[in-house]
Amino acid sequence: MRITHLTRASLTALLALAALLLGTALPAAAAPRAAAAGPDLVFTTSQATATPGSTVNVTMTFTNNQDTDVWFVYQSIQPTWPTTQRPDLKYSFDSCTAQGVTCSGTGGTSLGVNYAVPVPPGAQRSVDIALTIVPDSGCNGYIGFYSYLYYEYNGGQSSKDGVVSTPETRIVCAPAGS
Repeated sequence: MRITHLTRASLTALLALAALLLGTALPAAAAPRAAAAGPDLVFTTSQATATPGSTVNVTMTFTNNQDTDVWFVYQSIQPTWPTTQRPDLKYSFDSCTAQGVTCSGTGGTSLGVNYAVPVPPGAQRSVDIALTIVPDSGCNGYIGFYSYLYYEYNGGQSSKDGVVSTPETRIVCAPAGS
């Protein structure tokens, strides 16, 4: 009876050793790669302060941080709540340009952006937006906005979405003559 237990124990140990050896012998490509570091979306502005009648250039850069092509990207840009509470503050997104990007809503205070796809891993798409402060705008605060970003990757099997916090895109709107 002791021989049976030893045989079973030996067989179990041999199978465990074989599984361990096979697991470590698999090629490294079979292991999933980690996504690239860095944010999906970055905003930059040409200036931090604007006055009535001036234009600020805003650049948005989307980066594919996934390991596969991005096959669908949608983004919206909306004013923050404090910005919407200022009826004297008048501005608009007057233009939205980039190769292969379609924008909707120019001339208003919100934009929709569709990016050309596919976007390969590590590739970037930049969009230039002209934000114009109307000459008779009441300025004594800031223009703030946030962005909602949704994209699909991995052949449409995976998606990522959410609000992108961009406090650095607050543009101080100073009264004329400041």
